[in-house]
This record gives sequence, structure tokens and C-alpha cells, in this order.
Amino acid sequence: MRISPQWLREFTDLKVDDRQLADDLTLAGVAVESVREQDGQLLFEMEIGTNRPDAMCHYGVARECSAIYNTALKPVAPRFHHFNPAAAPFPIEIQDAKGCARYTGRVIRNVQIGPSPAKILDRLKIDDHGGVSNAVDASNYALMEIGHPTHAFDLDRLEGGRIIVRRARLGETLKTLDGVDRKLDPEDLIIADAARPVALAGIMGGLDSAISGSTKNILIEAAWFDPATVRKTARRLGMHTDASHIFERGADWGATRLAADRVAELILEFAGGELEGEPVDVIARHLVRYSIWLRRSEILRLLGQEIPEETVVRILERLGFKLTPVTPAKTEILEKLRAAETPEQKQALVLEAVRVSEITGLAAERILPLIAASHNWGPSWMVDLPTWRLDIEREIDLIEEIARVYGYNKFPDTLPAFSGGVVEPANADKKAKIRSTLLALGYNEAISPTFIAEAEATEFSSSTVVPLANPLSNEQSVMRTSLAPGMLNMLSWNLNRGTSDVRLFETGHVFSSPGSSPGQAVQENPMLCLGATGRALEPSVHGPGRAYSFFDLKGDIETLLSAFDIRNLRFEASSRWHPGRCAQAVSEGVVIAEFGQISHAAAAARKLKQEICIAEIYLDRLLRLPLRTPRYQALSKFPAVERDFSFTFADSVGFDQIQSTVQALHIPELKSFQPAEIFRGGTVAAGKYSILLRAQFQSSERTLTDDEVAQWWTGIMKALEAIGGSLRS
Repeated sequence: MRISPQWLREFTDLKVDDRQLADDLTLAGVAVESVREQDGQLLFEMEIGTNRPDAMCHYGVARECSAIYNTALKPVAPRFHHFNPAAAPFPIEIQDAKGCARYTGRVIRNVQIGPSPAKILDRLKIDDHGGVSNAVDASNYALMEIGHPTHAFDLDRLEGGRIIVRRARLGETLKTLDGVDRKLDPEDLIIADAARPVALAGIMGGLDSAISGSTKNILIEAAWFDPATVRKTARRLGMHTDASHIFERGADWGATRLAADRVAELILEFAGGELEGEPVDVIARHLVRYSIWLRRSEILRLLGQEIPEETVVRILERLGFKLTPVTPAKTEILEKLRAAETPEQKQALVLEAVRVSEITGLAAERILPLIAASHNWGPSWMVDLPTWRLDIEREIDLIEEIARVYGYNKFPDTLPAFSGGVVEPANADKKAKIRSTLLALGYNEAISPTFIAEAEATEFSSSTVVPLANPLSNEQSVMRTSLAPGMLNMLSWNLNRGTSDVRLFETGHVFSSPGSSPGQAVQENPMLCLGATGRALEPSVHGPGRAYSFFDLKGDIETLLSAFDIRNLRFEASSRWHPGRCAQAVSEGVVIAEFGQISHAAAAARKLKQEICIAEIYLDRLLRLPLRTPRYQALSKFPAVERDFSFTFADSVGFDQIQSTVQALHIPELKSFQPAEIFRGGTVAAGKYSILLRAQFQSSERTLTDDEVAQWWTGIMKALEAIGGSLRS
């Protein structure tokens, strides 16, 4: 938004130049992003936070200047030279108190609609508003000045001579000022006359009741609408107006009468007419704001610096807060309060403490923790909140107001007190090792939503799903039971945008319910998911490229698990995702990881044309294991001896069984035992396979003899024959 420093000076006496003013406002949290000239006047381009709608106008920024420079703020006090006090009040009815807490109206008769004077038009140009008419411009001018949206109706176009604030009825429509016919929803809050809707509450007026050149009588509207109600309608209709921008963030409940009076004053000045009667101020409900207890001790504790009491009072009062000093409660009442055992005793003591402490404006249940907090309050105040500061809710909010206006640059640059050592989270070193290993393997870290569709949750896990009580949509209706759906969606997102080589990993929690009964605790387990697709090897002059496969993923899993001290690690077949292309890593009978290629059905459902490999690692099980400690072992000075074994086994005998059988022989000199080649078909009978096994023997103390190697060789062959293997000639 744009602010004119010249306009600010009409409300408060500022001795600084415009550049210094911009710097001081920025340091106080009301940021001036840039300073520029427009039509011969200097303007501030402001960045006001969404929690500060009170500062989205010239008077609001002037209030900030008043607090910063300790200067008086001139009140906005409309004056009327004559009006007809005997006129009957215009009938206004609020049928929806939740959506509209307050509605103020003023009637002006016999106006002369025409162009606005040059002064008003120049001010409107600040926010790129073109002049419409003196009546409409008065509403826009007041919004820029005091920040409360208003609207003017052509009184003669309101059927039945009344205003009703209600929800829309099914099938009702409204043509808004922009000429668009809006189909209304029963949840939309509208302004209606006796027959039809005439405005969208807090968003835009209707064309049929708009001010025109023939308008003679005007009804001025100034109201307070519920932010959530305005936001919901504005989002549904795709509308964003100056009025909805304020109402969505929380307008000033107490400013409706002032805003109506200010617009009336401007219309009377520039369009003439007669003001009819007193304003009609209908209040459907009050916005209750409890006073806040502000303690001097808390200001010192949080800011770390003594700020004089008179400075605290001056800053807050300049910002519109009202401070009442609090007298400390008697010690004996505090002692009795702490010793009270029953709620009735505590309630009686609270009431007594209220009388002694002179605390007012708080509900009894809120006083109890305040009184019991300390024997020695020191200076403190009960702070009444202005109606325009809906963002202030706690004591810390008041302290922040003091700090920003006092000036953060006035606090010394000192480090806070420190005691004790930094406590590293459990398993931090293990998690760091996992992350660094995956990054080194070429994976990038990613994050997917915790909420997924129920179909996805049951597709990749047999766990009982945890439904959400208030889901955002059907696609995000349950807590995830697996990280695989999110990983596949992220891989699909990359592939659909031309990135064909993707490797991602995600660390997160999965959720399941131990039973179907409501109220049972949800189980939450940490999980690590890997996803990869594309090329494992790029084509080069040395050979053709190769696509990423199940075996590449298995190698990455082995590399990751090798960082941990895992005993008896073996890989077993699994059918979780794709039969024949899925396995699980098992240690001491515990499944550490499951990995493989996703099924063709899952790939087709997501329109994935490449082979996708997925792995899920159970972090809670993996992190129980210690990290492997690297140990130095000197290289042997003696030569190694290699021997190849070609055996035939039934398909039911896996390499893990072969390896464990050979390891059971406990041959210290056996340094390596690996499969070199697997062959099926040809002379090998169906249901069997031929495997070439390569063993390496080496001693660190001597050169091995042929007899020693032959003896070990013979022992290995007998052991393999015992599990069904037959030596091929």
C-alpha cells in the first residue's frame, strides 16, 4: 500500500524529514519498502503485515508516528452544522449475529451527485483510484484515511425501505458493481432490502442499488463483518477488493460509527444535502476482549534491559492502550491460595484476591494463574485493548509492542546467558550418516504430504488407516501408512516435466491405528524411503548405457546398511510390490528394509513408462543398531589364491543359504566368496540353475600351499553338496 507523508503530518506534528521518517517507521516494524515521487508528491510504498489491518491507512500509520516520536495524535472528529434530529431511524435488522456483529447506517437526503474536488481526486490517485462521483469518492477517501470500509446505497432503490443482514437463500443472485452476475451460496453473508440482495457483505455492493447521477438520497453503511465469513465468500467467487482485504484481516469493531460519520461529513461538504437524524447503530454482539496483565519483571526478563516505567506507559498509551496500575496481593492470600485443595476454596480465594489486588476486567478463571504466579509482582498494569488491535492477545504481544517502538537498535549487542552444554538429539550421528551417504550416492532429499488418499494408503500397506476428522479433500483424507505413495507422486511429477533421471529420498513418519475403536492411540513410526528411475550408466565410448534396475537399488541399500554394525545380514525374496523383483534385508530375523520395482499396475495407474524402483527402510529398527567402527587392517604381503566352483542348485536354494553354509566352515583364510555368473537353460534342467562361485584365500603370515587350498576346496564342495548342490564338470 502507499502512504503520503504529507497526509500523515495532518494528524501529528512530525519534526523529521521524509527520509528519516521512512527509516524510523521501518525500524519500528511498519516497513517502508521504497520511497518514490508520483504526480509531484513523495509516497511511501509500505509493506504492512497481515496481522496489522489497523495500520493499513494513513491514520493508523500516523498513530505509529505518534508513538515513535511521542507527539500528540489529532482525533478524527466529524462535525455537522445541521441535521434533522426528529426523523424516524432507518430500519436495520441483523439476522446473522455471527457474520455481522455491528451495522451502522446514516441517511443523507437531497444530495447533488457530481465530480469530486481536485483535493480529493489528488489523494485518491495515491492508490490509483480514479474519481467516480463525490459520494462514491467519499467512501474511498475515508478508507484511505481511517481504514474502515464503507458503502453508499441509493436509498430510493432499496425496496421496502429497510436493510437486512442475512445469509443468502438458495437460488438467489446478485449483479455486483463490476457488472458480473454472482450466483449466491447459502453460506454467503449478504446485505438485502425487503425483496432481494443488494450487496455482498464486506466485499462489493450491488449494481441495482448503486449511486448514479440521478441519486438524491443516500444510505451510508459502515459495519463489522466476520473475517472468516468474508474470506470464504471472496475465495469462492474469486473476488478481492479493498474492502475484503481489510475485513478478511479483522476490521475495527469500534470504528463503524466514526467511519459512517466521516463519510457523511465528506458527502455533505462536497455534494450538499441534509443529514437525517442520529446514526442507526445496531449491535448484534460485542467482541469481548479481556484485559492483559503486564508485568515489569516480564519486560526485563524477555528484553534483558530496564525500560523506564514512564516509557512503557507512554508507548502503550500512544498506541491506544489503556493502563491501570495493579497493587500486589497480600502475601497471606497467596499462601492460602497455594494451599487450597478444592475448587470451591480456590474460587473463594480468587474473589478475595480480586478485591485486594484491584484486578478488574478479567474472568475469574483467568485470574487464578496470574495471582498464583509470584509473591513479588513488582510494578504491573492491567492493560485494556483498543478495538482496532485484534492481533494483541497475550502479555508477550504487549512486550513486543514496547520493544519495537522503543527501538530494537537501542538494545546492546550482547549474547544471552548460557548454562549447560548442547544436548545432541538421540541418534543424530546415525541420521547424519544416513543422509550424507544418500547424498553421496546421488539422491536428493524431498518432502511429501502427510495426508494422502485412502486408496493409496491401502495400496502399499496392510496397516489400519487413520482417517482425518476434518479432511481437506478426498485426496488428503487419511494419514499416510507408507512413504511409497508420496515418493511415486514426486517421481511422477519430475518425469512429467522432462526430468528422466531422478533419485530421491525422504525421511518421515507413517501412521497406523492399532484397532478400529475410536479414541485409541495412533502408532507413529519413522521411515526412510528411496525412489529411483532413469539411467544408472550413461552411454560412452566404452560401452552402451544401462537403465537403473533392481540390482542398482540393492547395491545402494547395501552401501547404506554397511555404515551400521549389522550381523548376519541377508536378502530374502519378497512379493510386496513386484513378484520376482522385490526383496527384503533381514538381520537376526528382523526385516530392516524392503525394496524392489513397483508393479506394472501401480506404474500404469500413474502413467509411468519407466521402471521405478522403491525402497522403504524401517528407521526405528535400523537406528537401534550401532554405527560400524572403521578398523585398520594391514594388507597382506603374501599372494592371494583364487578358485572357481561351478555348481548346480535347485531354484529353491538361494545364495544366502550357500553363503551361510560356507561361512559355517570358519576358514580364516577365506577372504572373499562371491557369485561370478548365473546360468539357466541349455543343459541345465528346468527348476535348476548353474552358478559360478569364486573364492579367494589369503594369509597375512605365510604363502599358502596347494595342499592347504585343496583341503579347504574339498571342504567347501562337500558342504555345498550337503545342501543339494552338484559340481559341474
